Amino acid sequence: MEEPSMEEPLLVPRPTVSGSAATEAKRLLRLAGPLVVSFILRNAVQMVSVMFVGHLGELPLAGASLASSLANVTGFSFLSGMAGALNTLCGQAFGARQYGLLGVYKQRAMVVLAVACVPIALVWACAERILLTIGQDPDIAAEAGAYARWLIPSLAAFVPLTCLTRFLQAQSVVVPMMASSGVTALTHVFVCYALVYKLGMGSKGAALSAAVSYGTNLTILALYVRLSCSCKKTLTGFSGEAFTGLREFAKLAVPSAMMICLEWWSFELLVLLSGILPNPKLETSVLSICINTATLLYMVPLGLGSSTSTRVSNELGAGQPHAAMLAARVVVCMTLSQGVVLATIMILLRSIWGYAYSSEKQVVAYIARMIPILAVSFIVDGINGSLSGVITGCGKQTIGARVNLGAFYLVGIPMGVFLAFVFRLNGMGLWLGIVCGSISKLALLLWITMRTNWENEAIKAKERVLSSSVQTK
Repeated sequence: MEEPSMEEPLLVPRPTVSGSAATEAKRLLRLAGPLVVSFILRNAVQMVSVMFVGHLGELPLAGASLASSLANVTGFSFLSGMAGALNTLCGQAFGARQYGLLGVYKQRAMVVLAVACVPIALVWACAERILLTIGQDPDIAAEAGAYARWLIPSLAAFVPLTCLTRFLQAQSVVVPMMASSGVTALTHVFVCYALVYKLGMGSKGAALSAAVSYGTNLTILALYVRLSCSCKKTLTGFSGEAFTGLREFAKLAVPSAMMICLEWWSFELLVLLSGILPNPKLETSVLSICINTATLLYMVPLGLGSSTSTRVSNELGAGQPHAAMLAARVVVCMTLSQGVVLATIMILLRSIWGYAYSSEKQVVAYIARMIPILAVSFIVDGINGSLSGVITGCGKQTIGARVNLGAFYLVGIPMGVFLAFVFRLNGMGLWLGIVCGSISKLALLLWITMRTNWENEAIKAKERVLSSSVQTK
């Protein structure tokens, strides 16, 4: 464990080169670019698996799609959210030059997330019974249950992988993450083909391929960390300290998970509500296309938001509150600019956008009417993503979770139900309700950010790092 020395005090403000907005924008782009590519490539793993299953027939495709949605809602999103605590802890420790703490934090995260995997694995093992209980078709439930059970081994690789990526991100080591994700996405196609067709495992092979590919990505990054000199200071061997301070870590990890999941679940709830609208096949198809489009385009602001959490946490840990404030302001301007550009492109292409997903003219026409609303949603959600990165960098995940709870479940979903079923706007009404929730979230996050006392946040970061240093001595 590296302790602060007299030559390098723990949190004495050190010279910073972040004097201008242009310089800060370049820093954010250098981080965000590789992160965006990494997110897209990592999401491609499950997407490719479902695509292979799609060629096996309608029933396997329906089961795999349902199981993937269940796995994302009950498992992957929650684990990724919990690992978000590392954005705060590792980022601030790195800024404070307490490099040995990063390895300890990573190990603690792996222990806590491994414990969280136990109930998740039980849910996936009982997926068929759960789906039957909520009224799903027995054949689809059986197919989804089998797919979910074969996804369980992927947890063994996903937990250390997501912890390792946050560990590297806190150090701004993002290019290797992009490269490993690229190699994994490429090899995943061959892994799927081998398991689904060559070994004759069918949809079970597609589910198992996720474990193989996550393991491949983990191996590449682990080798990089072991062999590269860039992680020499932060790489620590396994220590008994990983089993201390678990409660403190969980106090930050659980709100971090809820901050992610509460928003994610609101969109999944939209699809469920669309199933009880008039013409449910059309409404569900259109909302699914809208969510897929929003998810793909959201990778850009998500990358900016993740880079912001790194920059803010690093600067707060380094005792540079003004640099952290500058990063927050710059990223909002950047996200707004790229949001307006992409939203304009979406509106200009609205008459043909739907053909990328369907050849049905009714679906394409419906999508064309939804695009302007989707464009507004994209701009608002993009800014929200950046401000959420600021919240995470400061360690205010509990506040972020409360904001999402109020914005989406007290405003967004009730408003969507009101517009869809009372005003009979159907799927458009559901999405308008979510837009209202997103606008509410934006107003709250802007208010919180503008009222942030950055000097106090730097002091809190110092205290957080100091308390961890004392625990690990």
